[in-house]
Amino acid sequence: MYPPELDLRLDGFEAADEQTQEAFWRAIQIEQTELTPLAEHHTPDGTSYHVLHNGAVTWGIPGEPQLVALHLQRDLATKTFRFAHATLPLTAMAQSWLIHRGCPPKEISLAPGTGTTPADETTRALEQRLMSDGDHFALLHSYTDDDPENSAIVVVLRSLDELSPSPFRVLHEDVDTDSWTHTLREGGFATYAEALQWCGDALSGEAPPLPPVQLTVRSAQKPANSLPAPAQRSAGRSR
Repeated sequence: MYPPELDLRLDGFEAADEQTQEAFWRAIQIEQTELTPLAEHHTPDGTSYHVLHNGAVTWGIPGEPQLVALHLQRDLATKTFRFAHATLPLTAMAQSWLIHRGCPPKEISLAPGTGTTPADETTRALEQRLMSDGDHFALLHSYTDDDPENSAIVVVLRSLDELSPSPFRVLHEDVDTDSWTHTLREGGFATYAEALQWCGDALSGEAPPLPPVQLTVRSAQKPANSLPAPAQRSAGRSR
């Protein structure tokens, strides 16, 4: 079964200006044939939200994020468009980025049969929390290992709450390619160095259990909307 073909619904539209056209070419069009749609939502006013997998990344720098969150805004009167996008390592983070830009949360779920499914309720709950309170954090580092024998993703986040008892968070997604499911777990660290060390150990299969995260009252009770655009990432493990 072939993956669905990407249709950005831009027939008859052109970029709003040359700068937008150049940026769109570099960010999306140059690799459009490698972009697989995972989720999308379109509104009557010409706005579209996409979660895409970029297969071209698998041939590039090892560890780079493979998901693209794309927000398209069309001017139906002038037949022009503008866009914003972010490359992110986890589906929930891409969804959160789009929700923050106006996409209804229920409308950006993965299409049936797309991607792996959560292996347990802990994974489902954590993904839902990432989608809702992601803007409490900045993305510092990620590494995507797409080896079929060891498919995993590690992410380091920095809490924007200065009073957070766990200022650095690690997310660890582990994929079971036999059952086509994934688990997602979270741990809290006092320093960035400790968080990075755990990620390196996890990718080599030698990590201890993740230390628990103590949630603040704000993060536990006040949902927000999305992860911010990615910060500069540290170099990941080389293959």
